[in-house]
Amino acid sequence: MSAAVADRPVTLDDILGPHWRDLEWRLTNLYWIVNENGKAVPFEPNEEQLNFVRNLHTRNLILKARQLGFSTLLQILELDQAIFNANHNGVVISDTLPNGGKLFAKIEFALKNLPEALREALPIKSSTGKTSLEWEHGSTISVGTSARGGTVQLLHVSELGKIARKYPERAAEIVSGAFESVPADGIIVVESTAEGAAGEFYELCDTAMKRQAEGAPETPLDWRLHFYPWFNKKAYRLDPALVIVSEKDHKYFDKVQAEVGVTIDPAQRAWYVKKRETLGRLMKREYPSTPREAFEQAIEGAIFGDEMTAVREKGHITRVPLDPAYPVHTCWDFGLGRRNPIWLFQRIDLQTRWVKYFDDFGKGLGWWWRHIDQWRMENGEFAWGKHLLPHDADTEILGEDVTTKRRILVAAGMRNEVVVPRIALKETAIDLARVRLPVNNWFDREACAEGIKCLDGYQYEWNDKLGIWSKAPLPNWASHGADAWMQYAQADEGNLLASEHAAIKKFSGRKRSWR
Repeated sequence: MSAAVADRPVTLDDILGPHWRDLEWRLTNLYWIVNENGKAVPFEPNEEQLNFVRNLHTRNLILKARQLGFSTLLQILELDQAIFNANHNGVVISDTLPNGGKLFAKIEFALKNLPEALREALPIKSSTGKTSLEWEHGSTISVGTSARGGTVQLLHVSELGKIARKYPERAAEIVSGAFESVPADGIIVVESTAEGAAGEFYELCDTAMKRQAEGAPETPLDWRLHFYPWFNKKAYRLDPALVIVSEKDHKYFDKVQAEVGVTIDPAQRAWYVKKRETLGRLMKREYPSTPREAFEQAIEGAIFGDEMTAVREKGHITRVPLDPAYPVHTCWDFGLGRRNPIWLFQRIDLQTRWVKYFDDFGKGLGWWWRHIDQWRMENGEFAWGKHLLPHDADTEILGEDVTTKRRILVAAGMRNEVVVPRIALKETAIDLARVRLPVNNWFDREACAEGIKCLDGYQYEWNDKLGIWSKAPLPNWASHGADAWMQYAQADEGNLLASEHAAIKKFSGRKRSWR
C-alpha cells in the first residue's frame, strides 16, 4: 500500500474501519451494480441472497426461480474474495462466451465503483480483455467457458444444466477437470435452472436431495442444495380480483402447500396463473415450486418433452404393480459396448403398464435372458409374452461360429421372439412413439426410473454453428433406452401385439384394475 498515515502504511482499517472483516457488511456497503432498470445502484442483498451467503458450504448447488439475482451476487463474491484475500484464484465458467462477457461486466462495474482509496490500496496488476483480472497481491479472476489446471479457491459454474444439454462433453470436462481443481476447503457454486431429469446438474442435485432426505451427515465434499421457489419472492403477486384461478390450479397450489408446508395466498396464485399464460409448459422449470418439479418439465431439444410432460400431468408415473395373471412382454435394443436396455410391460384392458427396466454394460445376451428370467421367478412366476427385438437381431456375428443375436437368446431359453422390421426414417419411429406415449401408458416410478430418465434425456443434437437444434437425435447415454421403448411403438403400429391385447386372465375372480 503506497499511501501512509502518520508515517505508517495505510491499512484497510484506516480506509473502511474494522467492519471490513465481516462479509455481510462488505456486501451491503461496498459494491455497486446495474439494476434491472439499467440504473447504477448500491448492491443490497435480498433475502434469498443473504440466506445463501449465511448457509454457504464448500460444495453448493443453487436451483431457483428466475430474477433472484444470484448471478450478480456470485460475481460480487468473486470480486470480494479476490480483493480481500492475497493469492486467491477465482474462476467463472459460463455456458457461452457472450454470457461470460456479461458476467465479467458485472465484476468490472463493481470494481470500478469501489471507493477510490480502496482501489488505490489494492491496485490491479493486469487485465486481459473481458476475461481476466490480476491484482498486485497475487489474486486473480478469470471468466470463460472452461477451466482446467491450477488450484482454484472459488469456482462458479453458471447454467451447468444448459451446458450439459447442449455440450455434454464440456459438462463432463467441467466435472472431471474444473471441479477437481478446487481443494476440499475451497468453494464451488453451481447455479442453474433445471434442464430435464438428466445430465450432470440433475445428477448432482438428485444425489443432494436423496442425502438430505435421508438425513445423512454432510462432509466438505458433499453437495448442498440451495432451493429457492417462486413463492418466496414477495414481488410475485397480483390482484386476485383480476385473474381467474381454476379449480384445477387451486388443487395444484393446495398440493404444494401440503407438501412443502407453506401458504400460497390468493395474490400469489393469481401471479402464477397469469405468468403461466406466457411461459406455458416452461413455467415449472422457470418458476418451480419444488426441486423435483423443476426437473420433470420438458426442456429445449428433448425429443419426447411434451409427451413425457403429458404423462406426468396425468399422474401416470406412479406405483405400477405387476399382475402375475397377465403375460409380460419385453422390448430390447442392442447397443454399442454390449449395452442392452430392456423394458418389461403388460397390456391389461386398455392400459400398457411398464413394470420394470433393465440396463447395464458388459453383460452378454445369454446372461441377460437368464437374469430377467430369474427376476420372473422371483416376482410371481408370470408367463412371458412376446419379446420385441430390433431389426438387427438376425444380422450374422462373426466369431468361432457364425451366429446371430436372436440365436443367442433362443439358445439361452427365449421363446416367442419377434423381430421388429426396420423403419427407414428415424423421425418416423419417433413420431410413432410420440403418438403412443401419452395414451394409456403407466410407468412404475421406481422400477422404471432409469428408463424414464432415458425417455426424458433423449434429445436432438445441438448445432452450434447455426445455433439451433438439429433433427438428428444425439447418440448419448439415453438413446438406447429410448430406442428400446420405440420397439413397442413400432410393434404396436405393425399390429405385432394384437393377439395379446385382449389377454384372458388365468383367475377370473381377480380384480382387473389396480386404480
